[in-house]
Amino acid sequence: SCVYTENCFIPTSEIIAVEETELNKKQRNTGKWQKMAKPHAFTVYYVKKARNHRWRCSDVTFWCVDEHLCNQWIQALKELLEMQKSRPKQLLVYINPYGGKRQGKRIYEQKVAPLFSLASISTDVVVTEHANHAKDNLFEVNINKYDGVVCVGGDGMFSEVMHGLIGRMQKDSGIDQNNPKAPLVQCNIRIGIIPAGSTDCICYSTVGISDPVTSALHIIVGDCQPLDVSSIHHNNTFLKYYVSLLGYGFYGDILKDSEKKRWMGPMRYDYSGFKTFLSHHYYEGTISFQPAKHTRGSPRDKDGCRTGCYICKRSEQQLAEQQKESGLKHEEDEEWKVIKGKFLAINAVNMSCACPRSPKGLSPAAHLADGSADLILVRKCSRFDFLRYLVRHTNQDDQFDFSFVDVHRVKSFQFTSKLSEDNESNVTDIGKKRFGQFCRDHPVCCCNIANSTWNCDGETLDSSAIEVRVHCQLMKLFARGIEENCKDEAAYSQSSVEQLL
Repeated sequence: SCVYTENCFIPTSEIIAVEETELNKKQRNTGKWQKMAKPHAFTVYYVKKARNHRWRCSDVTFWCVDEHLCNQWIQALKELLEMQKSRPKQLLVYINPYGGKRQGKRIYEQKVAPLFSLASISTDVVVTEHANHAKDNLFEVNINKYDGVVCVGGDGMFSEVMHGLIGRMQKDSGIDQNNPKAPLVQCNIRIGIIPAGSTDCICYSTVGISDPVTSALHIIVGDCQPLDVSSIHHNNTFLKYYVSLLGYGFYGDILKDSEKKRWMGPMRYDYSGFKTFLSHHYYEGTISFQPAKHTRGSPRDKDGCRTGCYICKRSEQQLAEQQKESGLKHEEDEEWKVIKGKFLAINAVNMSCACPRSPKGLSPAAHLADGSADLILVRKCSRFDFLRYLVRHTNQDDQFDFSFVDVHRVKSFQFTSKLSEDNESNVTDIGKKRFGQFCRDHPVCCCNIANSTWNCDGETLDSSAIEVRVHCQLMKLFARGIEENCKDEAAYSQSSVEQLL
């Protein structure tokens, strides 16, 4: 029988690889193995869970005197791994060598590639050379030969791969992306994110940590997390997709200012954030939205999105039933709510947008795959009140418990700035734009600028009138959502392999 050095219970789904092990003389002459004439061994590599959702690759070696029995064990375990059909065998990898601290290529080669090799995953690697390289390439490659696409970089790199993959699927299916009401085709090819950028919000919100090794292991074991994607249109013209944040006002102004200071690195967000807070600009406009009646959750409840989320599953079923009954044709007849006002910030989030500085995120109860977005409206208020609101993103207090903050769970919405509504003459528009530039050059003033910029998953979007629609579970990630209780390394659930080992 096999002998092992410690009690170790490993579920099949968390075994990475099994390999025959050559024992050297030093190993054979230590401890109890000394009594064996010619021991044979194999090593099981597996996922070791640590605190804060961090995963590591660990291993345990088993010895026995019978070579035939040892080979039987190896073969049996390899057959069990072959039965894990969700695991990828061939991946297309895009590496952004310029993002973040320019460490993408090093991180992949040193931390990720060896794990893929250990798990017998073959890869085609493309190091991107310019903006939209990955997006353009995804329209040309034979996508059907891959089990997934991996992006090594930050949120910008993920956005590029997502746009390429969704765009390719719609093109192959003959769907016109410029039609805001077109039912989009779901992407069955999963995307893996290896975090290596300035911001890794999407990775953090779907895994619970921004760590390259943890993300690589989620890819290897074949995890699958559906994800809602929202489309943005202007005058029946497609603009962009987003999966985390669409922000107008405060977060749009931060991004626009920080883009001019890329030389500062990640510190530019702190500098631009402080500067934008002092400027205290507000923007007038009209928001109209359709409430997400199909969803089982609410932005104000305490049910966060976790692995195997029942709210996402039930909401998806409910939405499918509603669409079956009424059809997309009659969607415009559904109830629309209209809000006019002066806003410091308008944020639409498809996920919590959690990050290390804001562990709860912008909307703690937002769900990854329930077919809805949380629309957060922060009305004009004093600087002190706005600071109180921002501080609540870093603690456990309810950040929506303010008279000047409204939050709605929606499935679509439209925004039009007051400037667009007024439809004034070109001369007046030019005058307002110049006046707006003057205000930006003097950030301590409180005067009203005509238009802000949209922050769309960390990319700027200049459009004062947009239409946004949430597409339920349009794509899938190599992730499993945030686990309820990430237990210590020794805690594993039982499976058939446990009894074998």
